Amino acid sequence: MATVLEPSAGLAGPSDARGRLAELEAARALALAGPGRKATQAQHGKGKLTVRERIGLLLDEGSFREVEQFRRHRASGFGLEGNRPYTDGVVTGWGTVEGRTVFVYAHDFRIFGGALGEAHAQKIHKIMDMALAAGAPLVSLNDGAGARIQEGVGALAGYGGIFRRNTRASGVIPQISVMLGPCAGGAAYSPALTDFVFMVRRSAQMFITGPDVVRTVTGEEITHNGLGGADVHAETSGVAHFVYDDEETCLAEVRYLLSMLPSNNRTAPPAVPSADPPGRRSPALLELVPAEGSRPYDMHEVIAELVDDGEFMEVHERWARNIVCALARLDGSVVGVVASQPQVLAGVLDIEASEKAARFVQMCDAFNIPIVTLLDVPGFLPGVGQEHGGIIRHGAKLLYAYCNATVPRISVILRKAYGGAYIVMDSQSIGADLSFAWPTNEIAVMGAEGAAGVIFRKQIAAAADPEAARARLVKEYKAELMHPYYAAERGLVDDVIDPAATREVLIASLAMLRSKHADLPSRKHGNPPQ
Repeated sequence: MATVLEPSAGLAGPSDARGRLAELEAARALALAGPGRKATQAQHGKGKLTVRERIGLLLDEGSFREVEQFRRHRASGFGLEGNRPYTDGVVTGWGTVEGRTVFVYAHDFRIFGGALGEAHAQKIHKIMDMALAAGAPLVSLNDGAGARIQEGVGALAGYGGIFRRNTRASGVIPQISVMLGPCAGGAAYSPALTDFVFMVRRSAQMFITGPDVVRTVTGEEITHNGLGGADVHAETSGVAHFVYDDEETCLAEVRYLLSMLPSNNRTAPPAVPSADPPGRRSPALLELVPAEGSRPYDMHEVIAELVDDGEFMEVHERWARNIVCALARLDGSVVGVVASQPQVLAGVLDIEASEKAARFVQMCDAFNIPIVTLLDVPGFLPGVGQEHGGIIRHGAKLLYAYCNATVPRISVILRKAYGGAYIVMDSQSIGADLSFAWPTNEIAVMGAEGAAGVIFRKQIAAAADPEAARARLVKEYKAELMHPYYAAERGLVDDVIDPAATREVLIASLAMLRSKHADLPSRKHGNPPQ
């Protein structure tokens, strides 16, 4: 551990300004250097960057302004009184990302393992308050060993202050958690309260109780990464929205995400000039999406055809893959895309897909991001596991999120839109501003085969040739109730459009809706399904 510069002998240190400036520069050099070369080598040996290297990658070069660099803890006992490094294991301040103000706090694992004590927590509280007051995003770079045990319950109280501020800032400023090392126990709740969680493979883990406790209580043997590693949280728990192999790529993607988000809930997301013509047609869509409703295709290819330059940032890419949630741009303006994924589980809605899409819709609504919904959904996933797991209340989360959203909302029905899933996926009846359909659309209570089996069950059973009768009655049902213009004739779809013109239609519609204003009823807050 590097020696901390103590005040010079005497009551007031050096007696002249130059002497005091030299003392300041020496103290700052110690704070910037951190605990020493050995600790830095150990950090690098684990494949991890130091705290200031990380901040340098996140923020525009030379823009970082540090707050409370000389803060030191005041605790005593257990050897703490002789170990009082500057920063107290967390670097806080603000800078810019592409010229826009962003606040940051970053744990320094080299100092007390990044563990949180009273002074450490107070620094974080201050920077969180500053971010909220300034109306600017907050990014936390997490690499800490949890509460500082030597400081006892005071450290735990520090976490409470962080959680309270996370909650107050929710929906007001974007909050992004970047997991670059361990995050255990109560510390894991702060990232869970934020809008987005990034993780780096191998070096980052999150769990409430570690492998040793799990082994003692349940007898299960598991590694740190097996319990709470990046891939586990990306694929199984849904805790991590984005996962990358290295810190450099991870922090570059954090910068990209920030470029898509507004500074706060009172401003619009950043718009940029687009070289992709708004009237660009996409004839490839006629080939990408088969007319036969049972044939799968990759919705990612459809989204790429519609958005500017084919670029989009998928959220929760590896969790609940039967639905796609992504941020993209149309004519330079940011939109949120929610889309069925026929390539996975035929694009049905289930518990996890409903939760994933509901949270995404809420985030878009909170930060003034218009929502485009692309439907090809055969319904909710049937089964005992889904019903016992609470598909009713989980599906209601998505319904509540859409109904509560006041941003511009446009839905496009590509092929199937059956039953309750059609209603839930931003149908006109729950408040979509505009609803369009392709000529391949089928909007119905259920598929024709199932419907005919229910409605004409007796006729089919009594027929001399039941299979021929079933085929004829299915055809009649489709012609009567499932033709492409059935919903349009009843005003449930605003227009049936050429698939190749979808991009142009969306851009023109969003331009019209840009000045949309909608007020919710006066209330403290709603009580969404849990």
